[in-house]
Amino acid sequence: MRTRLLGILLSLMAGVLAALGVPLAAAEAAAEQQRVVVDRIDDSARFAGLAQYVPADSGDSAPLDVLRAEIVRYSEVYGIRAGVFSRSGRALAVSPGGWWSQEDGPRSEPFQEALDGRRSHNPPQVWPWSDDRTLTVASPVVRDGDVVAVVYTDSPTGALRARILRRWLLLGAGEAAAMTLAVLASVRLTGWVLRPVRVLDRATHEIATGRMNARVAPAGGPPELRRLAGSFNEMADHVELSMQRQRDFVADASHQLRNPLAALMLRIELLGLELPEGHEEELAAVREEGRRLARVLDDLLGLATAEHARPEAVRTDLVRLALGRVDAWRPVAGQRGVELAWEGPPMALGWTDPVGFGSALDAVVDNALKFTPRGEPVRVSVALRGDDVAVTVADGGPGLTDEELARIGDRFWRSPRHQNVDGSGLGLSIARTLLAATGGALEFGPGEPTGLRVTLTAPRRTVD
Repeated sequence: MRTRLLGILLSLMAGVLAALGVPLAAAEAAAEQQRVVVDRIDDSARFAGLAQYVPADSGDSAPLDVLRAEIVRYSEVYGIRAGVFSRSGRALAVSPGGWWSQEDGPRSEPFQEALDGRRSHNPPQVWPWSDDRTLTVASPVVRDGDVVAVVYTDSPTGALRARILRRWLLLGAGEAAAMTLAVLASVRLTGWVLRPVRVLDRATHEIATGRMNARVAPAGGPPELRRLAGSFNEMADHVELSMQRQRDFVADASHQLRNPLAALMLRIELLGLELPEGHEEELAAVREEGRRLARVLDDLLGLATAEHARPEAVRTDLVRLALGRVDAWRPVAGQRGVELAWEGPPMALGWTDPVGFGSALDAVVDNALKFTPRGEPVRVSVALRGDDVAVTVADGGPGLTDEELARIGDRFWRSPRHQNVDGSGLGLSIARTLLAATGGALEFGPGEPTGLRVTLTAPRRTVD
């Protein structure tokens, strides 16, 4: 989000600078050229004043010599081609010689403007990349109200282009400095605006992963976001209180129902002693339902205990822990005719609660052994995966559909195809709760070629 916001701000700033800089650069170039044009007009006016004293019927008079000398000296000093020409284009005084074209010169636009009695005031703009351009200015020589000659100057534009380029470089440096300041200001601004958003996002993630005590600390920012942080904390308090009450109710109900259930089972046993023969099947069914209800109550109490627990994560060798649980389950696997295989590195350290992780692994292995038919393996493996240590249990059972994979781990959910298998539907929920308490997770996926893969993860670094 910060990148997108920075991109928007910097794009707007770049657009504003471009909208201001391009016209300003064009105005700078026009101003530089206008100064040159004014200078040439002044020079042309001076030569026009001298040309007024040249007699119309004499080409070698003293005034003409003076005019020629001024033209030559002007051209040599400033490097500008200049001349005074008759209305027909004949050169009266020109320097340097040979640059004036009797055929093309009189047809040029500046020459025609001068013949009409107008000075060149708006020649085409010269740009830094206009290498072959010259700047032409023409002024009329007026005698007795008539245009009798034209003063024509043709200036090289190298110096003009260099000055324009220097002004543009200064302008570009100023815009670059402004853009740098805009970048720094945008970074600070977006950091200030998004700081409470980042804190809010982190707190939301922690609550979503089971750390219900996470709250948004005051982090500055706009007043609207500070109010949002306060509202979020109030909401989190209400949610935590509601969940606490729910857990307390589940724990209290589970605990309170155990005693009546135990008394009921005892009365059923006593009643069974007094029943006549032939009712053993019904009595066994009642006993089985009672034991199932007792397991559900035990699992509910275990889930409530797991949700209440706030274990401390310690650095744990998950290879050693997982290998110990595999060894503990081998007798059960042998009784069910299932091979319990093991694979892993010599050591894999992660941050978790050993007791909680071991209980979660027991629930997953127990679930795998329930659904794996005789002769099929259950494989337990440990691997380092990015920032996590992953313990994977892959069974050889029938597996689950995509729709069932999306629901596995929900409380009390069991696949309709496996209702005949003993269980309450809370084991994997308890395992997920135990892992989430220390920053771990429980992941489900299809096995290869069949079965279910359940992965328990623990972070390799401590979770703040």
